[in-house]
Amino acid sequence: MSLTFYWYPKCGTCRKAKKWLEDHNIAFESIHIAESPPSRERLEELYERSGLELKKFFNTSGQKYRELGLKDKVKTASESELLDILATDGMLMKRPILTNGEKVTVGFNEEQYNEMWKS
Repeated sequence: MSLTFYWYPKCGTCRKAKKWLEDHNIAFESIHIAESPPSRERLEELYERSGLELKKFFNTSGQKYRELGLKDKVKTASESELLDILATDGMLMKRPILTNGEKVTVGFNEEQYNEMWKS
């Protein structure tokens, strides 16, 4: 199972998730989400496989989210518009995003990681 780990190294939650993966000897490829954000197509695929609402992919506590005034926009925009917005900047995305191509998790929850990623 090849894992892709989209993260931001200065993010405490991302560091916790990375440590969890390392502590459990789980191999992964890490991608700096701000330097190499997932493409719009990749985001759409991650969203569809995650089973989550698209708004869960937004980093609602981020500076960029507030600057762009996305709080109200997220409630009214179409999925296509929201994917377009997310694809413009990796810092708009909630992180980390972890996927094996089939399953996707957004954020870090130790119970969820234990359930989904421990073999």
